[in-house]
Amino acid sequence: MVLLTQILTFILIISILVVLHEFGHYLPAKYFKTRVEKFYLFFDVKFSLFKKKIGETEFGIGWLPLGGYVKISGMIDESMDTEQMKKDPEPWEFRSKPAWQRLIIMLGGVTVNFFLAWFIYSGLLFSNGDTYIPSENLKYGILVDSVGQKLGLQTGDKILAIDGKKSVKFTDAAKDILFGDEITVNRNGEKLTIPISDEGKKDFLSKSGSNFLSYRMRPFVEKTLEGSGAENAGIESGDLITAVNGEAVMYYSDFIDKMQNFEALENINITVDRAGVTKLFDLKLSEDKKAGIYPSVADLRVTDSYSFLASIPAGFNQTIKVLTDQVRQFKIIFNRTTEGYKQLKGPIGIVEMMAPTWDWYFFWNFLAYFSIWLAFVNLLPIPALDGGHVMFLLYEIISGRAPSEKVLERGQIIGFVIIMTLMVVIFGNDIWNVIKRFI
Repeated sequence: MVLLTQILTFILIISILVVLHEFGHYLPAKYFKTRVEKFYLFFDVKFSLFKKKIGETEFGIGWLPLGGYVKISGMIDESMDTEQMKKDPEPWEFRSKPAWQRLIIMLGGVTVNFFLAWFIYSGLLFSNGDTYIPSENLKYGILVDSVGQKLGLQTGDKILAIDGKKSVKFTDAAKDILFGDEITVNRNGEKLTIPISDEGKKDFLSKSGSNFLSYRMRPFVEKTLEGSGAENAGIESGDLITAVNGEAVMYYSDFIDKMQNFEALENINITVDRAGVTKLFDLKLSEDKKAGIYPSVADLRVTDSYSFLASIPAGFNQTIKVLTDQVRQFKIIFNRTTEGYKQLKGPIGIVEMMAPTWDWYFFWNFLAYFSIWLAFVNLLPIPALDGGHVMFLLYEIISGRAPSEKVLERGQIIGFVIIMTLMVVIFGNDIWNVIKRFI
């Protein structure tokens, strides 16, 4: 059931994005009186699952779920239909339109993707606000594992800045460190600037996004699991754990470390401070060695609320930030040391990222993120993508001369080869990551 939910969520997200992206091409094409022959969700190689002709356009659903397309008359595209191009241009064809109109038609898809993300982020901020952990709230510093240590960090460090920019949200710190070059920390009262090594980034990526960066907090109890050993023992919300079997506990991470030394169903002694009064409890672990205690993080998180008008510029800023992060990630994807290209995810990897149960906030958030990704990828100056067409059109506008049809045809072939190569690499990563789980 979990896998089915993930697959359906992914298909729904892709379908919405593809349809809206293609409408971004379709609407300006129709506005400029350009004939659109086909409008398809997914590719109809040899046959389609559904099709219906409305006016001049055949609308349909293909069987190959790798995107979608609109076929515009008089345009050299992925269909490689060059027979039409041998005839004299017709006034309703793409090639007969002024370059500026063709440019608007080609930019329509990514424009819709960008505005869709902006609209969704603004809506989420208006309805839910922005919940995060400010870096300045971590008065006990950060908590790092061996990966974090390889990046040059130490448990207890307080993050001040990344690449010279003040660290505001700790919830963004891991991503900013991965894309950054240096991090400034307060270490035992001393201000240090640490270069972020590519070797450390590679170690992080090779471990499938190990949670190398967390935060230290006092072991206050937020709540206990119903029926757990903690609840049965009498531990309550607000208690501060101070010792386990007589051994002092300072931070919640200390408590977790000590709990790993016990066996299932073992009895342990938990000492807590309850409103200044020391209390001792006998706690029996569950069969999976859990105590049933949830730590309190309420004093760390904050939520910024937004009015309707304030959410609009805030949503725009969020959209720009996500787009900027996607550009920054190329620093590690094409870096030979970090080998970030090995972590590229295709359909299999993306499905695994979907929420295991239906979650509307996740759905809308991921839809916005993926919409920006689709816009960004389509703007890459690779023939066969929107960005390739834009590149040739800008050349025509600047030089005053249109590229020959032979150049456009060869460009489409080259672009197709590049895209297919990337897809092989991405699908290969997906399959290899699945295989590794069984090795």
